[in-house]
Amino acid sequence: MAGRFLNFRAAADELGVTQGAVAQQVRQLEAHLGVPLFERLPKGLAFTSAGRSYHVNVATAFEALRNATDQLKPEPGKVLVSVTPTFAAKWLIPNLPDFSAKHPDIDLRILATEKVSSFHSDGIDLAVRQGMPPFGAALNAHLLFRQQVVAVAAPGLVGEHILPVSPQAISSMPKLHDAHDLWPKFLDLLNIEDKGGRGLRLNQTSLAVDAALFGQGVALVSRFLVAAEIATKRLIQITPQSLSGEQDFYLLATRNSKHNAAIDVVVAWFLDQAER
Repeated sequence: MAGRFLNFRAAADELGVTQGAVAQQVRQLEAHLGVPLFERLPKGLAFTSAGRSYHVNVATAFEALRNATDQLKPEPGKVLVSVTPTFAAKWLIPNLPDFSAKHPDIDLRILATEKVSSFHSDGIDLAVRQGMPPFGAALNAHLLFRQQVVAVAAPGLVGEHILPVSPQAISSMPKLHDAHDLWPKFLDLLNIEDKGGRGLRLNQTSLAVDAALFGQGVALVSRFLVAAEIATKRLIQITPQSLSGEQDFYLLATRNSKHNAAIDVVVAWFLDQAER
């Protein structure tokens, strides 16, 4: 994408991520290949000779893949949405029966990945991203959920503690850590130190939630992802304090891509389910 626009900012707008994220990915690719692909200029980028040749070959390969797919099976009723594995497992999949019942004619496909998918190269129609506007002039952004991170634990772990659990008791409970590493901020919010040992470290929030369900510790997670578990008392919000911030959850769609009516239906369904 950076090669297409020769500008990190424009590439970031297309992907719906920050300019820094694009620059980091390019640096990692250059390190992997062992050659520089771009010359960094004051007002943009310029290809190196190796970068120009590499971009031509990669762009040709992507175009061939898209053409082969379009010729094999054109599907105007297909909508591909990119989400994180945690969002897929803890919110989208539990809600999919409602979508299937209401819109059986739409082929909704889920691309669950931690990688930032490209609307152009990966052929996605929609993406759920956690971030802060603006996402770029080429994208429409719809707010789904405000960030509200809460501490949850299984009833068995809470035991005889009176709710809300005291900060001192929380300090001694085992903690479940994920890639977001929010426990330092949460402990500062409660004005306590962690005396619960090393805890369990996992790379995805969904795994931390699963571990919490099995009583292995306290997890920090966006409340909407565990609303069903809290309602059924499989998990308990152990303290009323929560973390909020500017990294809310948005549904993104391109403004200038070839559009089909099914995308509008899916967007409306996402917004309706989120409001509920």
